[in-house]
Amino acid sequence: MDLLSTAVLNGAPPEGLERLPLPDEFLAGYLRAEDAEAADRPAGTDVRQTLHVGLVPMPELAPDEVVVAVMASSINYNTVWSAMFEPISTFTTLRRYARQGGYATRHDLPYQVVGSDASGVVVRVGAGVRHWRAGDHVVVSPAYVDDQDPGSHDDGMMGTHLRAWGFETNFGGLAHYTVVRATQLVAKPPHLTWEEAATITLCAGTAYRMLVSDHGARMKQGDVVLIWGATGGLGAYAVQMVRNGGGIAVGVVGSQAKADFLRQQGCDLVIDRREIGMGDDADPRADAAELGRRLGRLIRAEIGEDPSIAFDYVGRSTFGTSVHVVRRGGTVVTCGSSTGYEHSYDNRYLWMNLKRVIGSHIANLHEQTECVRLFSRGKLVPVLSRVFPLEQVGDAARLVQQNRHLGKVGVRCLAPRDGLGVTDPAARARIGEERLNAWRRHAAATAPAGAAR
Repeated sequence: MDLLSTAVLNGAPPEGLERLPLPDEFLAGYLRAEDAEAADRPAGTDVRQTLHVGLVPMPELAPDEVVVAVMASSINYNTVWSAMFEPISTFTTLRRYARQGGYATRHDLPYQVVGSDASGVVVRVGAGVRHWRAGDHVVVSPAYVDDQDPGSHDDGMMGTHLRAWGFETNFGGLAHYTVVRATQLVAKPPHLTWEEAATITLCAGTAYRMLVSDHGARMKQGDVVLIWGATGGLGAYAVQMVRNGGGIAVGVVGSQAKADFLRQQGCDLVIDRREIGMGDDADPRADAAELGRRLGRLIRAEIGEDPSIAFDYVGRSTFGTSVHVVRRGGTVVTCGSSTGYEHSYDNRYLWMNLKRVIGSHIANLHEQTECVRLFSRGKLVPVLSRVFPLEQVGDAARLVQQNRHLGKVGVRCLAPRDGLGVTDPAARARIGEERLNAWRRHAAATAPAGAAR
């Protein structure tokens, strides 16, 4: 291990970190351009074949950037997309970005370090950085905002050159070090461990913008919110936010085991999608309106009314049903399409019932800061279920690729073991290990023998 990493792990003071040189290279999870260009690459690539772990060079630091020693990261579905090179290779995106010139050219390399979540310690700041210094404990937002883009000054997500760090950029978080813009940093909640903190920015921040922000569905007290994939990373945080905000959470999941656990977590109504004919073996040509009628009957029977909001990141297999099932004047808010990007729905149910569709993407820095504040106050808790070492990042990503996970799957990077990083044990005790570890305890109790915990 290099001297700087050792100093970080030993809790060296800021001046000690600043005196030590950055390592010339570091361990990272990365993709190779040659794999993306392989003519015989099969569709639906097993991500364990394309996610490599090895040493990569330390990139040059731009004036508005910081270097973070990454203690932990997590798996998001965008890493799965990247590792499958679908719908397009992210190396194409990196080449386009490099055409902007300047420091952007660094990103066009024959490899891409992936990962869009991180928690860690700042070890170096660029000449233009004012609000952060070495030694700060941070989490990293995936919103890679261009502050020279006019749209960014209205809303960071509206800039033409907005990118998702670690997906549409290089130097992502599944590594011992990452280089990020200072505008991506938020102070780490001091009561969380490194691996817990590394699961909150992408999924929770995205859910916050979708549901709570003025840029999203503007959920209010009493709203019935349909949440697809309610035990996934995004869905699990959405359930917490709906209940915190006085809404009524209706979670849809794909198994009885997931349904039982979600009920234990306080979701108001839980529906196994197999009940309405949306199991894994369902006919993909099934009529979305008929599925919507079945789902609507179940919701009305228990709740008494149709959903005000559908929280949909699943995409092709659910979107048409979402459009049908929300009430007159209701809202479908979407941030992704893990089952496919091309959606089909009957537009009559949209226009004649004055419904809305809102596209949402990540979260701006204000939204991200407000979301992390809720974690710091114990209003939201992490949904971490499993943790893998960086050397097993392919196995971690495969678990998400096959939808065999609950909540978030964490990856330890520089942290040598779980449970480190807590600097406010009193706050942790006040919030309680029972709440903080519920998802992980459940995953451990139900995991096959020999599985990573």
